[in-house]
Amino acid sequence: MPFADVNGQHIYFEDTGGGGAPVLFSHGFLMDHEMFEPQVRALSDEFRCISWDERGFGQTEALGPFTYWDSADDALALLSHLGIDAAFFVGMSQGGFVSMRAALRAPRRVRGLGLIDSTGGVEPEEARPGYEAMHTEWLTNGPSDALADVVAQILMSPGYDHSPWVAKWQARPIDALHEPFRTLMDRDDLWDRVPEIAAPAIVFHGEMDASIPMDDGERLAKELPHCEGLVRIAGAGHASNLSHPDEVNGPLRAFLARHA
Repeated sequence: MPFADVNGQHIYFEDTGGGGAPVLFSHGFLMDHEMFEPQVRALSDEFRCISWDERGFGQTEALGPFTYWDSADDALALLSHLGIDAAFFVGMSQGGFVSMRAALRAPRRVRGLGLIDSTGGVEPEEARPGYEAMHTEWLTNGPSDALADVVAQILMSPGYDHSPWVAKWQARPIDALHEPFRTLMDRDDLWDRVPEIAAPAIVFHGEMDASIPMDDGERLAKELPHCEGLVRIAGAGHASNLSHPDEVNGPLRAFLARHA
């Protein structure tokens, strides 16, 4: 299996290879590299698609406390491992947090940004108690069907069949979520630095997103200095690339082709 031992981590990744412009796909919280299967399948005829498991998810372990800046360094180190100087970064939610930090950390290595259901901010104060309570329940009793269903309704679109993801959550050690959750909840606010991002960008956002409101997508599109558009996805919630792949894939392909 393809692992990269970089940045002190043992990172799982998949790489379609080929001579096209490289695109690094970074997944959302509680997801893994497989959430970008619809995009990899649609785009790998033209682009070199690389998807990976971030710390604490899939086959990449979280070995201790970390920040999204550390994850950005993981992503950049993975590209170096693959001999890639610069790539497009496409990230969903948490993956967007990582991608924007990579663009700030190493601007010459980020050819463009595709940000899906993401934000430059932190979790709203009014949402924190509920998230902390769900996390405590998860660590105490595991992701029961009832708890997993509530979480999935926050993280995915209405009507999307989330049962395969719930099965993944229920198969993992319950304490594996601790460090990634703390990273999510304790992340730094990036809004003041978003205008520094030099890469061209495109923003996608589900109009029914229950995790990150459309207002945040609108703000990203406004404050990214080289944003080329906001794609509003009707009927989609969070993880809109899973539930509405066609609405994402077409504009994303056009964006990548313009800057390849």
